Amino acid sequence: MSTPAEHRPSEPPEPQAPEPRPSRDRGVVAGLLTTAGVLLAVLMSALSGLLELLLISVRVGGYLIGVSAVLALVANLFIGRFAHRATRRRWPVIIAAVVWLLIVLLAAGRTTEGDYLITSNNWVGWAMIGLGSLSWTIVGIRLVSTPPAKTLY
Repeated sequence: MSTPAEHRPSEPPEPQAPEPRPSRDRGVVAGLLTTAGVLLAVLMSALSGLLELLLISVRVGGYLIGVSAVLALVANLFIGRFAHRATRRRWPVIIAAVVWLLIVLLAAGRTTEGDYLITSNNWVGWAMIGLGSLSWTIVGIRLVSTPPAKTLY
C-alpha cells in the first residue's frame, strides 16, 4: 500500500545559476602567469646548466663520480615538466631547452684565455651533455605524443 506522499508530483528542478561571463582581467592574469612561468623555467634552465658545469670535476677518492650527468638528467626532466605545467603551453619547453643547450655547448668550446670547461678526457662532461640532451628529448616526445592540456584559465 502506498502513502499519499509517494504519489505527489515531483517538484520542478531548481534553476541553475548562469555561468559567469569571462572578464578581461582573466586574460591579463593568464598572460602574466604564462610570462612568469616562462621566465622561471628559463632561469631554472640557466642555473641548472651553470651548476652542472661547476660540478663536472667533483671527485671522491680521486675518481670522477658523475654527479653532474645525473643532475642534468633529473633537473632537465623536472624543468621541462614544470615549463609545460606552469604555462599550459609547449613552446616554453623549447626555450628552456635551447637556453640549457647554448650554455653547455658554449662551455664545451674554448674560453678567451684558451681554457676548456669541458675537456676531452673528462667523461662526466660528455655524459652530462648526452644525458641532459636525452632528457630534453624525452620531454619533447612526451609533449608531442600527448593531447594538449586543458587550460585552467
